[in-house]
Amino acid sequence: MDKEAVERLAVIRRFEAAGFRAWPATSVQYDGTWAIRLTASHPAKRLNSVNPLDPSDDRRLEERIEKAARRFHAYGRPLTFRLSPLAAPGISDHLSRQGWSTFGHSTVMRRDLAQAIVENAVHHIPLKDLSRFVSAAFRVHGYDADLRPGFTEVVSSIKAEAGLFVLEREGEPVSTAICVCDGALAGLFEVATTERHRGKGYGRRLLLSALRWAHSRGAGVAWLQVEENNEPALALYRSLGFEDIYRYHYRRPAAEIKA
Repeated sequence: MDKEAVERLAVIRRFEAAGFRAWPATSVQYDGTWAIRLTASHPAKRLNSVNPLDPSDDRRLEERIEKAARRFHAYGRPLTFRLSPLAAPGISDHLSRQGWSTFGHSTVMRRDLAQAIVENAVHHIPLKDLSRFVSAAFRVHGYDADLRPGFTEVVSSIKAEAGLFVLEREGEPVSTAICVCDGALAGLFEVATTERHRGKGYGRRLLLSALRWAHSRGAGVAWLQVEENNEPALALYRSLGFEDIYRYHYRRPAAEIKA
């Protein structure tokens, strides 16, 4: 492997590790270099997936996949692999031969946090009230109320400093975001704007405020993950100077793709 490839993998490992810390699963076990993340209280695929973290680790695939399947079954979750460039190519080849479906193609993006990007941002103080933020996020995203306990548990489990941002208009939440400051990295999560307020600049305004807050805490790089079919979000992030770093996707046995 040449020097450029080694350096690229090191960058990806840095952001993958930051993502795991920023959005923590309640159970993390390792099988070799596969991180098996499971969360009984919330069904999100990024909280319930096998994450291979070494391009050379594709040993005993059938045995290890079956072992992972038993763990997922015990949690009542569909067996799901999340494949980034850190996954051994042999894993994807094996899953394809087994007829596994592919979905959830996403892009990880980043931008440097210089004073110029945040100097004109509105100073917006993040909420201290977790319950109020969760209520706002559920209204903006339209999440099912049954997910509230699990979502609250995940957010309250974030160990790094997390800014909970809500933008309101006439007393109603219109945009939300979570900004997690982890050393020099500031990760953006749960970014959304209510459907009827999209395209009015609310999301941009809130993101810039979150980036200003992160910059004031010493973060030098902002990053986020976005599904590739979310064209409005991609356009917004690129207009703010975010650039692609790498992509990942999910795979499940064909029989479980709708689970």
